[in-house]
Amino acid sequence: MMPNHFVHFLTFLSDGFLPQPKGFSTKAIHVGQDAEQWTSMAVVPPISMSTTFKQSGPGQHAGFEYGRSGNPTRDVLERCIASLDNGRFGLTFSSGLGATTTIITMLQNGDHIVAGDDLYGGTNRLLRNVALKMGIEVDFVDLTNLQLVEQAIKPNTKLFWMETPTNPLLKVIDIRAVSEIAHKQTGIVVVVDNTFLSSYLQRPLDLGADVVMYSLTKYMNGHSDVIMGAMVTNDEQVYERLKFLQNAAGIVPSPFDCYLVNRSLKTLALRMERHKSNSLTIAKFLQTHPKVEKVLHPGLESHPQHELAKRQTYGHSGIMSFYIRGGLEESSNFLKALQVFTLAESLGGYESLAELPSVMTHASVPLAQRQVLGITDGLVRLSVGLEDVDDLIADLKQALEKA
Repeated sequence: MMPNHFVHFLTFLSDGFLPQPKGFSTKAIHVGQDAEQWTSMAVVPPISMSTTFKQSGPGQHAGFEYGRSGNPTRDVLERCIASLDNGRFGLTFSSGLGATTTIITMLQNGDHIVAGDDLYGGTNRLLRNVALKMGIEVDFVDLTNLQLVEQAIKPNTKLFWMETPTNPLLKVIDIRAVSEIAHKQTGIVVVVDNTFLSSYLQRPLDLGADVVMYSLTKYMNGHSDVIMGAMVTNDEQVYERLKFLQNAAGIVPSPFDCYLVNRSLKTLALRMERHKSNSLTIAKFLQTHPKVEKVLHPGLESHPQHELAKRQTYGHSGIMSFYIRGGLEESSNFLKALQVFTLAESLGGYESLAELPSVMTHASVPLAQRQVLGITDGLVRLSVGLEDVDDLIADLKQALEKA
């Protein structure tokens, strides 16, 4: 009989994705958590709600002076998050969009952003309706086409912004290739929004990105009870610029929310393995259903970037999309008939969610762009949770029958 650890290793090899290096869960549980940093020797880091900290003399503090500038509970979380991406520096923000706003604030009038064409609706809205009004140029480009990536760079390009997999079409971008192209020009910062996979399933800094960004609201917290964002980098100059803006703009999270996310990281690996297995099982089920036209999941061989996903990730999460045969009426009937899945926005929690991007998360994306991308009224996005997969499949089956 084979030892359990060997069976576990063979499981990693059999799914075709990168095998996980040892130590991820150990870092998630221990980095930044040393009991010795507290006089109480608390094993679980305490919640420090104080907004101000006593100084031994004018301008002489013990590491913290005012809650916006720094907080012990936030510091614990930022150190832990940085370690999970093999990064040196971590910063947290009041939301994922708060983190994105901070990145944009690094730029100035006349700078240029190359952004992926398929993005979270809130990011698209921020770039179109805020960045453009600041005099920042933005081009939305299909980053799966490296020739278009080359052509998109201008003398004033300062930032590349990509999601991979993309939201909601699950396109996989070659992080290493795009980063190498971008870095041919001095001064370009490459940012990867890694929200869909978490640091457990993809580590963009290892692939050449300068900054990895998260909506911690999603998988990293995983309990649908916190709004927060984060960024991790190995570039000290970029970190210092972002740290200044975190304080100057005041886009900081509460200590209590930092405590909750720090707690949630302890089970990240366990949760992501369940999301990973549940979603692939469901994707294979949907592929066989007569009312489903197409399934978008990087773990399927039918996905156009399936081989790339296997080369740069450690698997895929619970997020996936599919086209239901028909249009708004059929998709609405399906979504309203769900009983275990909940019709709601967001993703990455322990509970399974379903939504219609065209009228929900991506309604703010201009209609013309939605049509070009294929964000139709028949495109359904699922966030597959941690429930028993047989119950989830039964729910999808009965709802599809009513579509």
